[in-house]
Amino acid sequence: MAGDIVPIEIGLTNGDLVTLWAPRWREGDEEWEAFLGHEEDLYGFASVAELAAFIRTDTDNDLVDHPAWSVVSGLSAAELEPEENFTFDFVGVPELAAGDPESLVVAELDETLNMARNIGEVCDLDPVIRFFSGHPILSALATGAGTFEGREGLEVWDQVGAAIAKDWDKVLDAIDTVVKSPDVDAAAVAVAEAELLAAAENTVDADDVADESEDEEFDEEEEDDDFDDSFWASVGVDPVRIITSADTLYTLRCYLNDRAVFLGQNGLITVFTSERSLARYLADNHEHDLAQVATYGEIQNAAVDGSLEIEVTDENVYVLPGIADDLAEGPGAVDAEQLELAVELFTDAAEFASDDSVDSALAGSTELGWYVSYLLNPDPSRMAPNPPFVIESEAWRTLDREFEARLRKA
Repeated sequence: MAGDIVPIEIGLTNGDLVTLWAPRWREGDEEWEAFLGHEEDLYGFASVAELAAFIRTDTDNDLVDHPAWSVVSGLSAAELEPEENFTFDFVGVPELAAGDPESLVVAELDETLNMARNIGEVCDLDPVIRFFSGHPILSALATGAGTFEGREGLEVWDQVGAAIAKDWDKVLDAIDTVVKSPDVDAAAVAVAEAELLAAAENTVDADDVADESEDEEFDEEEEDDDFDDSFWASVGVDPVRIITSADTLYTLRCYLNDRAVFLGQNGLITVFTSERSLARYLADNHEHDLAQVATYGEIQNAAVDGSLEIEVTDENVYVLPGIADDLAEGPGAVDAEQLELAVELFTDAAEFASDDSVDSALAGSTELGWYVSYLLNPDPSRMAPNPPFVIESEAWRTLDREFEARLRKA
């Protein structure tokens, strides 16, 4: 996360504004965090064009000494558009808290509150700091939607809602008071607006060309592509090999309505130390969630008559040891392909358990989430993160331990 400046959008009483956020970065022995602003003011702009124009013409703000300022001030206006996961609607917080504690709602509420906390700490806003210190129940949001299941969970959700209903207006008022929109050179704004218009037109043109190309090549691709006619492709289920620090394990996984379903039950994944033991298990009758798959009977029949072979393809092999150490060493040491696969596995397993903790840990507003995003979505305009990576590597080790806790050897 260190070494970057991120465009964000914040929803305030007077409307949506865009600004820049510099997550924690290290200079010498000190850590810093900042927003685009000056002294007691946090700068917000009504449009991306105004933001772009300002950072190109202003040299008197709190981010000019940031190591990535020269990179950010040279970006095109289109590159300053906040990504969807960096939009924070502070005005909508009470509405989120009044809804049902669904996964997306809990995650969005947690990320929005975290950004409000960041602003409060950086701008030294007492009402914001008191809000979070006075309502420790808000920390329950970081554990995901599973915390709010059942009668006791709903009581916790109600406590979160009560805290927000009581004091959130003070938080919003405090943030409103420090956000200012400085004047911006009109000519620079016009240049940025032209860039945004050109970028939008280029995107449309590129999409049109891609559509035409796809139409022309569709038949040829259909003929040339190798058709996977294997048994496992026909039943829509994949054998999976997981290499942990202690074992090499095997299980099955498929996707139903884009949701991961493993061989297992109650959020726990049944694993085996060999392909043969997995095949033997499948020949018998057991209660597990994969039995709901329409083609599971075909798998069981093949296991019974002895024709079933557990064939694991490369994209379903997950090697977990060493990733945390590589993250601690730095971006150059990380195998991005293995990291991406591990993220997929951890996310699928958490989804199987109806647990949002992995999504929360990998959110763009966390140190680990930002670091992983940098590694998996490389962008030449972003500066490489700076060490140390202790927080990131320890957060990954936590995810690893939580994942292994979901495994049950048969």
